[in-house]
Amino acid sequence: MSPPALMMDVQSNDSTTIPTTKMTLPQVNSVPVNGTTKMETIDDMAGKWNDFKFAPIRESQVSRAMTRRYYADLDKYAESDIVIVGAGSCGLSTAYVLAKARPDLKIAIIEAGVAPGGGAWLGGQLFSAMIMRKPADAFLREIGVPYEEDGSDSNYVVVKHAALFTSTILSKVLQFPNVKLFNATTVEDLITRPDGNGGIRIAGVVTNWTLVSMHHDDQSCMDPNTINAPVIISTTGHDGPFGAFSAKRLLSMGALASLGGMRGLDMNLAEDAIVKGTREIVPGLITGGMELSEVDGANRMGPTFGAMALSGVKAAEEALRIWEDRRAQCEDEFGFIAATTDKAV
Repeated sequence: MSPPALMMDVQSNDSTTIPTTKMTLPQVNSVPVNGTTKMETIDDMAGKWNDFKFAPIRESQVSRAMTRRYYADLDKYAESDIVIVGAGSCGLSTAYVLAKARPDLKIAIIEAGVAPGGGAWLGGQLFSAMIMRKPADAFLREIGVPYEEDGSDSNYVVVKHAALFTSTILSKVLQFPNVKLFNATTVEDLITRPDGNGGIRIAGVVTNWTLVSMHHDDQSCMDPNTINAPVIISTTGHDGPFGAFSAKRLLSMGALASLGGMRGLDMNLAEDAIVKGTREIVPGLITGGMELSEVDGANRMGPTFGAMALSGVKAAEEALRIWEDRRAQCEDEFGFIAATTDKAV
């Protein structure tokens, strides 16, 4: 299924309206040919490089074209419906399912790295092929990624290069008009509220540029930014420099009593456990993918990716199930209007 038409209406939080931007697929230049006008193609350029010229531009136009849109996105997504932390294979799969199912929701993805995709650009030990155990091949068919089977009775399929899966899912996610990827941006903390039962619920994320976050110890205070949302989906992977961030932060603030810690590799146990265990672990925060292994003490799965895709599918299903309740809770608690109106909540 193709994503909705690429149209985006952006409004600010006051009476000022940011001009509507029509987003279109790339166009080529119109050039006169024999008295008529046609769209220029790269074939038209062949053999004419001596006379080649780009259209004229002033450097400030480039700067304004970038910053205008980014600040509009910051304004729009400061109040989101769902925030996904981590743009690896699980996070991107989650975003795809959510955006396809609910084009009315604003979905922000926060990725610490410059390049989204996490560990899904290569298979195991820097090999190219990506292995997915059945029935995860259903997700490959959904997004249109071709694969091979090692025999008619094989229990797995092979994508010829992991980058084919990752670039395809990334491209499809970014084409949805209700999704914004903030890469090179890290989640430094979680926004919390009392849940009324002596515990907390998660009400958003605290963000900063990743490069700023890496230099808090050798620079002066550099305060963060925030995004409010009734539902957070954390897919930051297993423990590492930025891995299992939400799980470790929940532990440090006492919202989780302990972490199970990832167990040794067992593909047969690990993949089933991750998909089945994908859930809301504290009110307002769903955990999926390999971050869940740190919470539950699930086994490592190694170089097989089916559970990442299907954990994302389940995380999206869980998010849509609880979204209305969490959104209503935001409204009831603070007396503000819904997140979908682009107003503060």
